[in-house]
Amino acid sequence: MKIRYLIVCLSALLLQCAEEPPEQASPQLVLPPPLSAAEFPPDIDMGSLARLPTVQRQDLDAIGQDAFDTYVSPGTGYETGLRGPIGMWMHSPILAKALFPVRERTRYGSQKDQRLTELTIISTAREINNQYEYTAHEGAARTAGLEEEIIDFVKYRRDFDDAPAIPTFGITERTLIQFTREVVSEERVSSATFAQALELFGREGVMDLVGLIGYYNLVAITLKAFDVHHPPGRELLLPIAVK
Repeated sequence: MKIRYLIVCLSALLLQCAEEPPEQASPQLVLPPPLSAAEFPPDIDMGSLARLPTVQRQDLDAIGQDAFDTYVSPGTGYETGLRGPIGMWMHSPILAKALFPVRERTRYGSQKDQRLTELTIISTAREINNQYEYTAHEGAARTAGLEEEIIDFVKYRRDFDDAPAIPTFGITERTLIQFTREVVSEERVSSATFAQALELFGREGVMDLVGLIGYYNLVAITLKAFDVHHPPGRELLLPIAVK
């Protein structure tokens, strides 16, 4: 009787195992190859590397030229001309000019130093999964002093259980990454994460953090809508998932 009972139990266990689907392997993250000019979509203007051509100053009215000069001026990073998402914004000059002080405040004017600002930007780009934005800012993050271990932590979206054991990956850096992950990818920011951000940055600092994440979401939406590309052959730095 006992042997028969054991046989029945073993048969049931084998049947259960057979019915359970095999575990899916986690996608592997790999860097994509650069695009050649021939691989660009046919609706891309090769002058602007986007779906609309670059705006020329002489084609604008006085209001448009004023907006153009707001960006194409010494110290803005656009001294040599418009490019990327701002090149697309200039098709609506009033909107472009209105966004300039938002850019200056969120990226350069808050109490966060550039190391923490760029950490937030690449964390945002990672969560949005925007190749252009991430590739444009990884180097800026490195130049601002962000450590390679932290860049890789963000880049490969690692779990905090696998956080780098370095002194500079402290509560501030962890909170910025976690807050960004939740505000972009989760249904809500948890009370615990919000409370930690509030303790570290204060009310104004949290609002500036939300503004920075929001600004780079707008940038990413612009990049997506107008299919903005880096130049052909540019190394792409955001890993993509492959099975």
